[in-house]
Amino acid sequence: MWIQFVCVHTGILGCDLQTAICDVMSPAMSKLTTPSMTTSVMAAAAGGHRAGGSTARVRFGNHDWSEFIDTTDEWITSRTGIQERRFAADDEATVDLAAHAAETALADAGLEAADIDEIIVATDTPEAYTPDTASFLQHRLGCREVPAYDLGGSGCAGFVQALDVARARMMLEPKRVLVVGVELISRLMSWEDRSFCVLFGDAAGAVVLGPEGGQAEILDVVAGTDGSKTDILTLKTGGTRHPFNEESLASGAYHRLDMDGRRVFREAVHRMSGAITDVLKRVDRSVSDVSLVIPHQANKRIIDAVRNQLGVTEDRLYVNVHDYGNTGSATVPFALWEAKETGRITEGDLVALTAFGAGFHWAAAAVQF
Repeated sequence: MWIQFVCVHTGILGCDLQTAICDVMSPAMSKLTTPSMTTSVMAAAAGGHRAGGSTARVRFGNHDWSEFIDTTDEWITSRTGIQERRFAADDEATVDLAAHAAETALADAGLEAADIDEIIVATDTPEAYTPDTASFLQHRLGCREVPAYDLGGSGCAGFVQALDVARARMMLEPKRVLVVGVELISRLMSWEDRSFCVLFGDAAGAVVLGPEGGQAEILDVVAGTDGSKTDILTLKTGGTRHPFNEESLASGAYHRLDMDGRRVFREAVHRMSGAITDVLKRVDRSVSDVSLVIPHQANKRIIDAVRNQLGVTEDRLYVNVHDYGNTGSATVPFALWEAKETGRITEGDLVALTAFGAGFHWAAAAVQF
């Protein structure tokens, strides 16, 4: 089956739109017990400009945050490693970013919307509470009346989980599946809480999977959940336990992310490094065989701790959190594209992808180029 990655980052207020495109190809599985897929990255980066006012910003740097909160570039950088991020324009919503990424992926793959047999959207920042974002996307793209659904609530692990679901679906029936990871976190977060608002950016990444051949193979994927730790990273208000009401509006609880930073740090490092070790064991490989580790880009401290836990050198770890911040389910596909485009991935490389998210969820994939 083939896959195509497209990642979109948007600037704030009539922004520059950066589009990153990668093609990924993979043959159909010969055995259900040994799932695999091949991937080849062939497309170049593309960019476009959307006109805006003189105050339009493509990038939102750390210094820009001083207009909203009491912070400095040094404070943010020293604690997170993040220097800037991208935000969606005021007239954009989740499906806008998702559709742009999907359309670019389809065009670069030489496909039409009518060629898609299934749609999976990984997001925690949906277009509406109901129906799901995948329904809006199916209509926006003009797809046939195919299955379309969201994977929501698993945070930054969502895209890797969705990729695994799509892969499993294709093993049962050859089809083309569109997988999108999209987040507009800036729309839901509090712009007054400096512990969280400086961490995030907006982005979308789209992948099309199909039954043709290519140059890289997803050897295996592992995933897991520990529901006893739902409390360490959660946005409580808005569900049936803590519904949205006048009190939550007045207190700001509706956009207050509760996080036990120390416990999240420990779990993130333990689960991401452990998932990589587990998936490598399943394919009879070891960390020493891995050419590049691409972890979820949460913050630099977590990324460095994963590297130390795995015992890999800095040149075998891909990091771009300093440029884009934490873009949730879009971080892994965007980093994968960038790594390929900048020559960090070449033919013969074994690449390990890993992510974690609220739940507590985690996942990892072993990809052979």
